[in-house]
Amino acid sequence: MKKWTSKGAAAIGLTALLALTSACGQEEESGSGGTEKKTLIVGTDAAYAPFTYLDKGEIVGFDIDVVDAVMEEAGYDYEMKNMGWDGLFESTRQAQLDLAVCAITISDDRKQTFDFSSPYYQSTHMIMTREDTTVDSAADLKGMTVGVLNASTGQIAAEKVMGQNSADLKKYESDAVSIMSLQNGAVEAVVADNTVINEYLKNNPDQTYNTLVDSDTFDSEFYGLMFPKDSEVAEELDAALKTIIENGTYAEIYEKWIGPEPDTAVLQAAAAELEGN
Repeated sequence: MKKWTSKGAAAIGLTALLALTSACGQEEESGSGGTEKKTLIVGTDAAYAPFTYLDKGEIVGFDIDVVDAVMEEAGYDYEMKNMGWDGLFESTRQAQLDLAVCAITISDDRKQTFDFSSPYYQSTHMIMTREDTTVDSAADLKGMTVGVLNASTGQIAAEKVMGQNSADLKKYESDAVSIMSLQNGAVEAVVADNTVINEYLKNNPDQTYNTLVDSDTFDSEFYGLMFPKDSEVAEELDAALKTIIENGTYAEIYEKWIGPEPDTAVLQAAAAELEGN
């Protein structure tokens, strides 16, 4: 982000002095340059591989590349801020951020407080247990201790089975901590997004876990860029997101981070459905 310095202030004074002696030429040059767009502040919680995480101190991931492509398409510079999951929502609500990205599910409840872009990713929830524990359906979570990311749709999915105030539901500040709790026996199962669990298993081939997707209980979800209510940039950035999905840029990012070519028709159909509601 650009910052003014005393040297910059002196330059402004010199520019103003020159303007007094050459006003016409200065106005013409300024007029041809157009209005410079502001630098946007983007928030994330970089603890959610492969979507957003820290690699040697740098914030990287699928979500980060999507935002970068959207910003380039829309012509914006931006600054990325790393913060906790709960702070991400509160800072967006207070419009301290221009937008947030962190595998954030679009939901009717969240749409009461935030604006969202069109969907850019389809996900579902997965149950993860240790090798010595097997579940045949989400119903088997009843009576088990289950770790979830606090204030996430994973928590909502688990509560759908276990009850909203279940004492067996353990809420953590990240999915990584939930999985660590599964490793050390603090919980018997974890409910998290399937891509996050699969990424963990890919990066830890020496560890063996059981996984289950119960599509009868856990519905598909869609991630979107999250904005403060009545955001001035949401419409413009949403148009840029749709463009990168249509022109193939999104597919390149998807194949880099996730795997085979994405089904963009599903995203476009979901976008049309959300716009119709």
